[in-house]
Amino acid sequence: MSNTPAGDRSITRSDLLKSWFLWTMFSHSNYNYERLQATGFAHSMVPIIKRLYGGDKEATRAALKRHLVFFNTEPEIGAVIHGITIAMEEEKANGAPITDTAINSTKSGLMGPLAGVGDTLTQGIVLPLLLALGISITGLSTTNTTGDLTGIKGNVLGPILFLVLIAIYSLSLTYFSFMQGYVQGRKLVTSVFKSGLIDRVIVGAGVLGNLVLGGLAAKFITIYLAFDVQIGAQKVRAQQDFLDKIMPGILPLAFVLFTWWILKRGLHPIKLLVIYLVICILGAVPFMGPAPQWITDQCGSSILQPYGPCADPVAK
Repeated sequence: MSNTPAGDRSITRSDLLKSWFLWTMFSHSNYNYERLQATGFAHSMVPIIKRLYGGDKEATRAALKRHLVFFNTEPEIGAVIHGITIAMEEEKANGAPITDTAINSTKSGLMGPLAGVGDTLTQGIVLPLLLALGISITGLSTTNTTGDLTGIKGNVLGPILFLVLIAIYSLSLTYFSFMQGYVQGRKLVTSVFKSGLIDRVIVGAGVLGNLVLGGLAAKFITIYLAFDVQIGAQKVRAQQDFLDKIMPGILPLAFVLFTWWILKRGLHPIKLLVIYLVICILGAVPFMGPAPQWITDQCGSSILQPYGPCADPVAK
């Protein structure tokens, strides 16, 4: 039997921190197609189970087995489930009439909705925003004049800032979710969903994300039309003399809007990516003139080629 008297089995803050750390670092350890995150969940419950049933081998074995059932959720927001489960295990160890089925039903019922919220917030909004911030700070440029890649430069602060910010976000959100789940239990999830707070956060973050991604699209998406149009004796450059006069950047804007429109109509993103890849390859074929010879060349010899003369950069 357990060395801890019945009715006096309490989880310490140290136990909670150990469990939180194990889940944060090893949530996807031994991730498999049969039970997904089950072993990661059971691993994170080890400090709790040791505290509650450490002196009772049968109870310890049963508790570990209880948490090896199928489980899968988003790690940060989904940490709420761990806190709730720990609270239920503590009550069960102290004599409350909580069955294994009740614990597993709670986990199963919450993992889907919280995975949807967490994936939308983390993978759909926060991660792309922080990546975009890091990429914009990196600002790759080249001073190359020899045709190789030795002149490529960038700001290392970009990837460093991304790693720091995503670590702060992940650790903070997981810790908050985990601890609030333990303190407030199932009523936390119910009250949050009823209040509509999650919906407001997602909408607000989505608006911010669209603003940032719109700015990045204007900065990083470049489309050139290199061909000329002969009008009588006058040769008009399609982009420089016509489209850029209407609105600089009109082609990247049209490209982004067209991509959004066609995705909304149901085309799979992978299929669209393949189509764009084929267009880029065909558009880069230099059938309109001499092929570029240097990495800095901007020969207008293909449809989608930066316009400009072919010239030996050394001769310049």
